[in-house]
Amino acid sequence: MFKLFATTALTLCLASAASAETFKWAGTTDPQTMDPHAVNSAPVLGFLNNVYEGLVRRGKDMAVEPALATSWEPIGEGEGWRFNLRKGVKFHDGADFTAEDVLFSYQRASSEASDTRSWFAPVADVKVVDDYTVDILTSAPNPIFPDSIANWMMMDKGWAEANNTALPDKESGNFATLNANGTGAFMLKDRQPGLTTTLAPFDGWWDEVEHNITEAVFTPIDNPATAVAALLSGDVDMINPVPIQDAARVDDRDGTKVIRGIEARVIMLGFGQDRDELKYTAMAGQPNPFKDARVREAVAKAINVDAILKTIMRGSAEPASQLVSPAMRGFSDALAARPAYDVAGAKALLAEAGYADGFSFGLKCPNNRYLNDEAVCQAVTGMLAQVGIKAELDAMPVQNYWPELRADNFDMYLLGWSPGTFDHEHPVRFLVTTPNPEKKLGSWNFGGFSNARVDELLPMVQSEIDDGKRQAMMDEITSIYQSEHAYVPMYVQPLVWGAQDNIELTQRPDNFFILRWVTVN
Repeated sequence: MFKLFATTALTLCLASAASAETFKWAGTTDPQTMDPHAVNSAPVLGFLNNVYEGLVRRGKDMAVEPALATSWEPIGEGEGWRFNLRKGVKFHDGADFTAEDVLFSYQRASSEASDTRSWFAPVADVKVVDDYTVDILTSAPNPIFPDSIANWMMMDKGWAEANNTALPDKESGNFATLNANGTGAFMLKDRQPGLTTTLAPFDGWWDEVEHNITEAVFTPIDNPATAVAALLSGDVDMINPVPIQDAARVDDRDGTKVIRGIEARVIMLGFGQDRDELKYTAMAGQPNPFKDARVREAVAKAINVDAILKTIMRGSAEPASQLVSPAMRGFSDALAARPAYDVAGAKALLAEAGYADGFSFGLKCPNNRYLNDEAVCQAVTGMLAQVGIKAELDAMPVQNYWPELRADNFDMYLLGWSPGTFDHEHPVRFLVTTPNPEKKLGSWNFGGFSNARVDELLPMVQSEIDDGKRQAMMDEITSIYQSEHAYVPMYVQPLVWGAQDNIELTQRPDNFFILRWVTVN
């Protein structure tokens, strides 16, 4: 949405004087907006978790815990959930938080204008019982619903209406794009898109303060070498990510350290399989090969994931066979194997599908969203060429990338997915079910994969309380999308953060950086 400033301007900003308690960090992606309901992406939601809060939140161990709700309990025979709200909570402008703000935040976040509306597919209604009690009714029993709303953030109804931002506007922007009024531990002090975003502690925060930050300054740096240089020079206290190839240098340098982990995010390839014709290269307008599952399987066999992990990820990532990692609830142990690298098998499948001479197509890829994303796409391009499939790679900044995917401007694309609920149901709901705006389903299923049995099973998975029966249904769904090669899961992305030695922080597998757990020693 916003044009990035030159690296020289960033360097000047990074070098500005700051007090000892000022915490400065950098990342590759600037949050697209300060509006918690406008854009459903990790850079936005992760950043705004420091400013806004939900009824529930995730702790250091990713367990769901009370936030703006102190407790919740099921209503009747699976009719929904009653949330008991925390009293005495203030928004950053001093307004009281009440049930009316919850109702407003539901109406706003579930509206057609919101990128988060698919979160509320199970919700039938939201009712205010009194100022501090809210009933969220579901269309069917939904035992995982409280887990699913950890990133649903509450906005002040009065503030939003007074500033003409009753609905989000992710395309043109509005007052909430550049301003914020949450209840979180930090409040927005200054927002300069593409340059810096400055936060300050909220003295009226309801919870116990663990950090010792007096000011927090975020700077987007899309050049990995510049980010590493800023860390090593002391201009910033933390960077995310550290380029894989620079991790050892950062770790070996006196005064800096690398914090490593495995993210919940699976990196995959997706296909434009619901359109009749290719859109790119000299073959634009010709029949779309990716409609054929044999061609999609050939792509899966042509990708040498082990080589990508060894050469590009330097052994830091793990191969993936499903849309979630083995650490997630609902992972199918029986279907843990991924397609073997098999050039001859890929060529045979292409010949069987009528493409013995191969074909060309357009591959869209971000160049600043995932760790080494453009390098991975370049490797994929080379591997596909070995079986006669010629990809024309178009890599771009993520702020341009998402609009391209939503406009169906691709033949094949790269996508990373981290399940907000840490449950396999999450990517199935967003990526595998047939796109249905009315039911708020399949909102990130850009390629249009559709299977009637998956659509039938999803609501059954959502309402099943018996773990064994639920897992059996997840196994069936996994078998379907694997056999159809709806996507080509490649690997689980590693977490590689860099920090000064005097910084204490918590690294969560959702890659959200939470400032209230940071200590500057």
